[in-house]
Amino acid sequence: MDIDFRKSSHIVKDIILHVIIYALALATIAPFIWMLLTSVKDIGDIFVYPPKWLPSKFHFENYARAFQAAPFGRYYLNSLIVACTVTLGQLITCSMAAYAFARLQFKGRDVLFYIFLGTMMIPYQVTMIPSFMVLYWLGWVDSYQAMIVPGLASAFGTFLLRQFFLTIPKELEEAAYIDGCGKFRVLWQIIIPLSKPALATLAIFTFMGTFNDFIWALIVVNSDHLRTVQLGLAIFRDRYITDWDLLMAGSVMATLPVLIVFFFAQKYFIKGITLSGIKG
Repeated sequence: MDIDFRKSSHIVKDIILHVIIYALALATIAPFIWMLLTSVKDIGDIFVYPPKWLPSKFHFENYARAFQAAPFGRYYLNSLIVACTVTLGQLITCSMAAYAFARLQFKGRDVLFYIFLGTMMIPYQVTMIPSFMVLYWLGWVDSYQAMIVPGLASAFGTFLLRQFFLTIPKELEEAAYIDGCGKFRVLWQIIIPLSKPALATLAIFTFMGTFNDFIWALIVVNSDHLRTVQLGLAIFRDRYITDWDLLMAGSVMATLPVLIVFFFAQKYFIKGITLSGIKG
């Protein structure tokens, strides 16, 4: 009798836990579902009260209208160029810096790392004006360099990879040194192949952050042909009226690259979340 009571109490707890989890998951994805459904609504269905989730008629032509209203093809290309270049640059620079902080022995290494890590505490908004001034002096404002170069290195990426590199056994490197490998060869042929989960995690975070960035592109870009997708979405917003159907259609298209990247790298992403940061 006591055993049945314990079993039933565990079942009730599991049911309550699953209900809470599903409710939180639903609350998380509800805005995305609303965005998707609004993108195929007529403008009249958007402002109806009480609000309706499902449109009276699906208007898939909103996506074609959004592409016609603005050169989204060009905006997509700009966003992909910037996001892919910054992601590749961070994977290269952060992996080399992380290897130096994790394995190489030099005077002041730990102090330098903590100073480097301390830059993560500085708000992004504080560094925008100095960064813009440097780009202005270099003559890079309103160019791809202005959107790409400041993001080629990251303190967060270096910290993430360093923590993962520390979990790799040193015996593998020592065996490679015995075989005549140098430090760069050990990094690219031993450390990097074993760090795919952490690299995939960094790649996803960097790609998402760069592709969805709005404020930096708004500051350094003036020409229409250099606008990114996020800047392009602002076209549908006016001082007195907003084309919500086209704005939601453009927003759905803007989320697709991030979803595709996450879909193909989710296995490594989950591994990176669970394995990185184990050792300090």
